[in-house]
Amino acid sequence: MNTDQLHWSEGCGWDRSADPGVADGAQLVLVFGGSGALRDQDRLDEVAEFYPHAEILGCSTSGEICGTRVSDESIVVTAVEFDYTSIRTAEMKLSESSDSRVAGRELAARLIDRSLVHVLVFSDGLVVNGSELTRGFVDALPPGVRVTGGLAGDGTDFQETLIVSGTGARPRKVIAVGLYGKRLRVGYGSLGGWDPFGPERLITRSRGNRLYELDGRSALGLYRKFLGEYADDLPASALLFPLSIRSTVDEPSVVRTVLSIDDDEGSMTFAGDLPEGSYARLMRANFERLIDGAHDAAFAALQSTES
Repeated sequence: MNTDQLHWSEGCGWDRSADPGVADGAQLVLVFGGSGALRDQDRLDEVAEFYPHAEILGCSTSGEICGTRVSDESIVVTAVEFDYTSIRTAEMKLSESSDSRVAGRELAARLIDRSLVHVLVFSDGLVVNGSELTRGFVDALPPGVRVTGGLAGDGTDFQETLIVSGTGARPRKVIAVGLYGKRLRVGYGSLGGWDPFGPERLITRSRGNRLYELDGRSALGLYRKFLGEYADDLPASALLFPLSIRSTVDEPSVVRTVLSIDDDEGSMTFAGDLPEGSYARLMRANFERLIDGAHDAAFAALQSTES
């Protein structure tokens, strides 16, 4: 497998200082960028010119990483040329979050093949329930086929996220790519770096990925109380203050980030389910630990390819 990586920014344009080695041979191109940058059709047309034979997909973000650099409102392109792997893509439009599980099942069904090894998914980040989407893929995919990917972002705006497919970037979509070939090895890892604070509370009222009450009190009210000066910036400030969720005291926790808030009904919508009877605890960003978590996740991904 060979890769190229390109970076575009408003002031500098495309940084193509490295000699592109896979332009004609690239089968898969991943595009990540700020929402404003991806809305410029010229940028996506240029990517298609750079890699004329590749499937192009990706999503809008809340920050882009190129090498060891992190930037905002830029575009990062990673082109991949496989030696023994083929790919196939499937996509569909989302209307409401209640469609999430159905979307996962339907997309998985379109990709199933005897040689399918892995599925990579990118989804709109505001109208989807990530837990339900994942369940849909797991329902339909054969045993042993894993799913990785993520939800699109739009910085701190929380207005509209975009999914890149071909030379277009559109909201309310989910796209999946199947990777085929028994010689393919896929590694993945996921680790965080958050500091918990405040007491652990019982989720006493929720529906799917919508949270209403913790310990019988308004979840949104408690969130505002603990965030203090950051409360006025919700939901944008919630990027720094996700929830840690676990079903029982003995189970490992998972992270749930806020997608939106509804002051009228006092609810908060998260990227995944928050079952009633589970335990929730606020977390805050620790940037040093987040960097360490990214390092450890990359190491875990590398190790899993060797097993």
